[in-house]
Amino acid sequence: MIDTSVQTNVRSLPVLPLTTKLGPVHLAVTERAKALAIWQDVVGLDLLEEQGNALVMGAGGMPLIVLETGATRPVVPRTVGLYHVAIHVPARADLAQMAVRALQRNVRISPTDHLVSEAIYLWDLDGNGIEITFETPWRGTLGDPDKGQTYAVTTEGKPHSGREPIDLDGLLGELGTNPVLAPRMPAGTRIGHVHVHVGDLHRAMDFYRDVLGFAGFLLIESFGMGDVGLDYMPHTLAFNIWSGPNATLPPAGAAGLRWFTITLPDGESFAALQERLRTAGAPLEIIGNALETADPFGNRIRLELAA
Repeated sequence: MIDTSVQTNVRSLPVLPLTTKLGPVHLAVTERAKALAIWQDVVGLDLLEEQGNALVMGAGGMPLIVLETGATRPVVPRTVGLYHVAIHVPARADLAQMAVRALQRNVRISPTDHLVSEAIYLWDLDGNGIEITFETPWRGTLGDPDKGQTYAVTTEGKPHSGREPIDLDGLLGELGTNPVLAPRMPAGTRIGHVHVHVGDLHRAMDFYRDVLGFAGFLLIESFGMGDVGLDYMPHTLAFNIWSGPNATLPPAGAAGLRWFTITLPDGESFAALQERLRTAGAPLEIIGNALETADPFGNRIRLELAA
């Protein structure tokens, strides 16, 4: 567990280099065929490699998701772990293509307009949460509802809930009158952010901001969530308390988050992060060329140097 009595000063900018990125997210699933039915056929990721029970999924040759088969039960509700992993696409038409793949297969989706992004939410057949995102920061800005502000405001000054449905007709119009349907995500698709369940918002912010070194963007207690990033929106990591304050780690064998990866660009920043984790009393384990730690609630994180 993290000793949150040891903290650095609150910062307006992150300690982490701005070239820090998220690497592959490792998820436990029950069966190969069930996993590929969503991650390959609907999300549109390529199966890049199979390593034992691990299915390495990606786009443009870049690994993004590693699915580890052999879980004995689906995701257990109201536990610590993954809320969703967000896969960001390079063009709005890519979001439309994904919607078509889901509709063709009768997969339930939730297309949501956050103003600064458009997102399609879905779940794999084991309950792992997925968000496919197209970023639209030019459409407006976010506010702080805890300070009486509207969650979002358009560039024209109009309030926006940030939770409105996407106009699917307009989205599908991105494909033109004679669309060529794409079975896979294009190169340039990336892990945009990871959103996890935690037990306490302030302890989570202390860890992700003051220990890991991200910038703290928002902590909206009325929504029960917070997020951190680099020096720009959207967030890189988000966390919520929607599983309840007494949420525990899932039982052994359950599907869900194994770990997510943060990739640092240089040895100096890697060593500095390792020292912050040690000072904070965070768990540390060397695994090959990587370092593994966990947030105060048990969400595991692998830290790696960029190749």
